[in-house]
Amino acid sequence: MGLGSTAKKIQSLSDRAEAMYRQVQELQERIINLEEEVDDTHNTVSKLDHNITEQRALLLAIADEHDLDGEQILAEAAIDEAEAGDDDASDEPEAADGETVGAENSA
Repeated sequence: MGLGSTAKKIQSLSDRAEAMYRQVQELQERIINLEEEVDDTHNTVSKLDHNITEQRALLLAIADEHDLDGEQILAEAAIDEAEAGDDDASDEPEAADGETVGAENSA
């Protein structure tokens, strides 16, 4: 094996190493950006959660002023929402012959 062949192989390895280093740098930047976005999202969710807690307290106080059971109203709303979610989940597309798509035949 000649010196020229060895130099070409070393240059090729060096080029690949530089390309991999650039990729690692790009990935590191992307990860840092994602971490920042996750932190921002976490802060936003925390603020929204706090706002919802405050609004719930206000609504319960208003309901109490009007002699309404705020907890009962919220419980009924949660039940209605859960039932609506169940209805949406059971809505499967139907084939042209009226059978539910994806349902197994019981014949």
